[in-house]
Amino acid sequence: MPTMGKYCKAYPLKKFREFSQWTERLENVRKDKKEVDGQALEVARELTDDEFLYLQETYKVTDGIFLDQNIIFDQVTSEWKKFCEQTLGFEIPADKTVTVKTSDAQDSIESQ
Repeated sequence: MPTMGKYCKAYPLKKFREFSQWTERLENVRKDKKEVDGQALEVARELTDDEFLYLQETYKVTDGIFLDQNIIFDQVTSEWKKFCEQTLGFEIPADKTVTVKTSDAQDSIESQ
C-alpha cells in the first residue's frame, strides 16, 4: 500500500532540471490509460518541462503524491538539499519536521 508522507510540494519539472546533477528514472513514471483500437492500454506518460512532480519531505522527487511510489529522483546529497532550499525555496513547515539523511553512497562519494 502506498505511503503518504507528512509534507510534499509540487514543482514544474523544468525547475528540477536546473540542478546540475539531475537525473530521471523514467521507468518509474506514472502510467496513463489510453484506448487504442478499442483496447485499454497503460502507457508511460511523457515528462515535459511543464509537468509537475513532487518534492517529498525526504528530498526525493516523485511522480505523484505518495512518498514511496513513482520515484523519479532519489540522489539525496547535501548539494541537492541546498538546491531545494535555496533555489526552489523548499522548506518543511515546523509542525511537519522530519530527519533526512543523505544516501550512504552519496556521502562516500562526496568525502573523496
